[in-house]
Amino acid sequence: MDRVVVIGEALIDVIERPDGRVEHPGGSPMNVAVGLARLGVPAALVCALGDDERGTAVRRHVEGSGVRVDATVIDRTSTAVATIDDRGSARYAFDLDWRLDPVDLPDGTRLVHVGSVGAVLDPGAAVVGEAARTRPASALLSLDPNIRPSITPDRSAVFAALEPLLATVDVVKLSDEDAAWLWPDRDLHAVLDGLLSRGAGLAAVTLGADGCALASTAGPRRRVPAPAADVVDTVGAGDSFMSGLLAGVLASRKHPRELEGVDLEQLAELALACAAVTVSRPGADPPTRAELR
Repeated sequence: MDRVVVIGEALIDVIERPDGRVEHPGGSPMNVAVGLARLGVPAALVCALGDDERGTAVRRHVEGSGVRVDATVIDRTSTAVATIDDRGSARYAFDLDWRLDPVDLPDGTRLVHVGSVGAVLDPGAAVVGEAARTRPASALLSLDPNIRPSITPDRSAVFAALEPLLATVDVVKLSDEDAAWLWPDRDLHAVLDGLLSRGAGLAAVTLGADGCALASTAGPRRRVPAPAADVVDTVGAGDSFMSGLLAGVLASRKHPRELEGVDLEQLAELALACAAVTVSRPGADPPTRAELR
């Protein structure tokens, strides 16, 4: 039985570097599913793939990490062209087809993860929202908005898709860039307060090289610095953080609303360690449990 079902886009990251062009399987939800599986959490990925060479490469990558794939067949596998600057940061241009067959979530699912383009771009977003709304009563819901203004520039439309998710989410993580785009008039603490007041039990904001900030409805709030890392690129870093965070939540056996200060510190350390490994190598390549040890 899959303990986690991840619903969202899987695609090919086409990485443009000064020294050439390479392709890696990618997509934020896909990266989260792979990251969870490599940390020992059984996961399934519900996505859309073409019956083509790139789709085969995505399946090989995902299934090679132990993730079960349930893919709607589309005309061609989507791509994201990532241009890497001299600091290792990525700028994306997407060619995305996001359609999804209805999702059947089995009883016993412990967590459903959604987010990124898949949660806000129709027609697939409507299916994602319905799956989140009708998930098994015992299943937690997690969300990473992973905002991509180049695909979804209309803030009001993005909020219309995210608000029902934010009202029922248990764990939400976003980057400081996501927060600045969604709520440009709020500081970090106001963003965390807003996420908790909307319904989240645990909220996290990643701060790039400065680490992260976490807050829970149990009361505590922690800001944890990032470990030192030799950055090759930042592709998949936030997704690796998300998978580490979720793996830690599931391992804690506590509901996100019950997490205390020491819990938050341990979650942050695990999530940041996962991200640090990922930025030290090219593409979205999250660590295994053995690599963290």
